[in-house]
Amino acid sequence: MIEPRAARLHALVYGTGALLLLGHALWLYLMGDYPSILLPVLLTPLMLLAALLRLGQDDHARLSAYLVLICGYLLIAVELPQQASLAPLWLGLPAVLTLLLLPLGPAMLLNVMLVPVWLILVGGEHLDRDLTLSYLALIVVAGLTPWEFLRQQALLRATDPRDPECSAINRETLHDRLRSECERAELLDQRLVVLLLHLPQLDMAGEQFGPRARQALLDAVCIEVDKRCRDHDLLGRERQADFWLVLPDTSENGAMLVCQRLEQSLQRTVLLETGPIETRLALCLLQPRETPEHFEQRLQARTQRLAEI
Repeated sequence: MIEPRAARLHALVYGTGALLLLGHALWLYLMGDYPSILLPVLLTPLMLLAALLRLGQDDHARLSAYLVLICGYLLIAVELPQQASLAPLWLGLPAVLTLLLLPLGPAMLLNVMLVPVWLILVGGEHLDRDLTLSYLALIVVAGLTPWEFLRQQALLRATDPRDPECSAINRETLHDRLRSECERAELLDQRLVVLLLHLPQLDMAGEQFGPRARQALLDAVCIEVDKRCRDHDLLGRERQADFWLVLPDTSENGAMLVCQRLEQSLQRTVLLETGPIETRLALCLLQPRETPEHFEQRLQARTQRLAEI
């Protein structure tokens, strides 16, 4: 899902591009270059349409990018033969524009396919071997920046302990932390309780109301859990609709109070599409001398039964 802030920023850039095209058309009119006015005048509504589409549904984001790309290509194709003396500058614009608007793979493929087109538009008089090599080098070097960005994003996702859909920690980190808490509880002779939480509405929210309703449900649950837990309590996502809330150094009575407050809080939380949040809660206590592996097995079995109710 695309963030609303990014969508607004892109729409603002597209709208600014439309204003620049309109200003360019006005400048051509004042300069008396009437034959050249038609293209920027025709491209201005396309840019405005791209900006409006970018503010709409996420499915229209790619279409708006293609509209902006078409506008840029047409403008460059018209200006490049007339500005052949500035060919190195104009040749760099389509390659960079494509990389900014499209994913890395399609952008690189499109840039390579359009190499003959741009070189032909430059014309034989200004076209030489150095210019061709410079353009090819620009395509390769410009592609390194988004490639490195994607690599860093993949690295962050691989090392991020949080679940990709919500603020809870992911399953692998949850099990690692649970084992550590079990060992800590045994070493310090403390109690350990895990609150199991199942969301029966989650799949329904995604299927009937779309990803926004599903995300709103996950966010609401995580926010309510965070409000009613201590700083060292740990919320993790075991499965798509199942969460474990690890409560270190907590008695059974204390865990029951947490369970009751959380259940009441979630029932009072009403979402637009799904209504009040429905939850199924259960408590599991770490038994004396119980191994972390056996405790995990009990938690998983109890979670499975909770989901099947």
